[in-house]
Amino acid sequence: MKALKVLSLVVLLMVAAALIACSAPAATPTPATYTDPFAYCAAVGTIDQPGANYTGAKVPESVAQALLTALGGPSTPLDALQNGSFWRCMNGKVYGCFVGANLPCEEKADTNRTPTQAETEFCSQNRDSDFIPAVVTGRATVFEWRCTNGVPEVVKQFVQPDAQGFLSNVWYQLSKP
Repeated sequence: MKALKVLSLVVLLMVAAALIACSAPAATPTPATYTDPFAYCAAVGTIDQPGANYTGAKVPESVAQALLTALGGPSTPLDALQNGSFWRCMNGKVYGCFVGANLPCEEKADTNRTPTQAETEFCSQNRDSDFIPAVVTGRATVFEWRCTNGVPEVVKQFVQPDAQGFLSNVWYQLSKP
């Protein structure tokens, strides 16, 4: 009988311990933070701009150096790249864009074939222009435009958007220097 009481007490204590364990709040893991864009992108996969988990410099020297290499040489000062560039993650890789000559690094590609009011007005004043300038079409368009009899029309598509919808001709996959 004494053994049965001891066994009952042990079972009761085990049930109580299990109930306490189940009711205790689970520890919330702290998300990892990154100062290295290459490690960050490997961890997050794809994101249009660095999120809260990235705590490093806006454009770290490693990204500026890699972008300088991707652009083909030392003609651009490193500080200009750090102050005029953007980076993001696509498929675990770092991609960089240098604004340079007014490149639309922060805009998604414009794939709209419908003429804008500005294009229509330009063509009404330049009826047979062989081109519509970027100041009118916007720099994010994927199309070359012209005017035919006062009407804007697409001549051809000159660039494809990348998988995230940005202009693929201004974004470069970067390798860690």
